[in-house]
Amino acid sequence: MSIEQHIAQSGELAWVKSSYSGTNGGDCVEVATAPGTVRVRDSKAQTGAALAFPREQWAAFTIYVCETAV
Repeated sequence: MSIEQHIAQSGELAWVKSSYSGTNGGDCVEVATAPGTVRVRDSKAQTGAALAFPREQWAAFTIYVCETAV
């Protein structure tokens, strides 16, 4: 069984962190996709709460951030 199959069967989320995140414990978020939503959590509080956004809202947010980044 591949890791993707295990995740799909167990209902676990596959959290990913930006490649721009360092290993020095800085301010980072992790993102995971679930059916119809994108989940976001603090990488330092992995057992804490996660925010859930509809995919369309997450896409609009990331486009806005990319377009307005300084």
